[in-house]
Amino acid sequence: MTEQAKERPRISIVAPAYNEEEVLPEFYRRVREVMDALGESWELILVNDGSQDNTLAVMRELHAKDPRVKVISFSRNFGHQLAITAGLDYAQGDAVVIIDADLQDPPEVIAELVEKWREGYDVVYAVRKERHGESWFKEWTAKLFYRLIYRITDVDIPKDTGDFRLMDRKVVNVLRTMRERSRFMRGLSVWVGFKQTGVFYVREPRFAGETKYPLRKMLKFALDAITSFSYVPLQLATYFGFAIAFISLVAMIVAVYLRLSTGRALLGQATTLVAVLFLGGIQLIFLGIIGEYLGRIYDEVKARPLYIVAETIGFDDRGPQVRTIPSSVQAPTAVVSEEKEAM
Repeated sequence: MTEQAKERPRISIVAPAYNEEEVLPEFYRRVREVMDALGESWELILVNDGSQDNTLAVMRELHAKDPRVKVISFSRNFGHQLAITAGLDYAQGDAVVIIDADLQDPPEVIAELVEKWREGYDVVYAVRKERHGESWFKEWTAKLFYRLIYRITDVDIPKDTGDFRLMDRKVVNVLRTMRERSRFMRGLSVWVGFKQTGVFYVREPRFAGETKYPLRKMLKFALDAITSFSYVPLQLATYFGFAIAFISLVAMIVAVYLRLSTGRALLGQATTLVAVLFLGGIQLIFLGIIGEYLGRIYDEVKARPLYIVAETIGFDDRGPQVRTIPSSVQAPTAVVSEEKEAM
């Protein structure tokens, strides 16, 4: 093993990848150029999130060429947020950068993140000033989501920010203690506090391949974010209940008044039917919302591991460095299903 690989990295770059075989060589080249120019020791942790193409083979080739490239390969697709979690668990650097491997987030921005970190900031997030190569619908829904989550959550999540950010070691150590399953990492990194700032950048079109976040996944991601950091959907049931009760009381008073003063009663089977269907619909909607929260509680109670690692490359005997908090019961957090490969 080379001296470069043995040296403890000052900066770790964590990059989840799912079916990104076309992008990875160019991604690695640009990351290497940026990090070598910074003059800091570094490691690039590529997380293969159950890819079905040759992504893992490309990762192996990159590690063979440069031992600073290390690989975590999942047993199946566990999702982007859990891939980030695994990278944080294995990262050794004094600072950890999270970046997607699709090159929409330019690796050159890492230099700006590191500069702010050297100035004393613990979390430096990248703010999307412009978004190129995306449809108007995706841009509009993204802006709507960020503004909605900003208003209804308990933490001030910066608008127009993704997972692209740098975090100091002390922030990463805190995040390692937080093992919830429905994860919204950009919210968790703000929730922990510490000294934070942002840098602006222009998000580029994908270098190759196609988006891994279709509308269905975007909706699930938004639901995870809202249920992780806000009780507003549950509180809406109470607000609607009081509003409907107030309207019903007014309607009852009006009906009694018309009956006593004019002798006329409010008639109409259609009115009754519409009212019953409306109330039934409202009840079903809020039962569904409650079910979403209960489902997440059920997932936590099962205490399954967050992810399963099928193979690691380049980590020697180092496993996930998961910090725990005192508790009478500790849930399992990760499973390694095969022996790690030391390169």
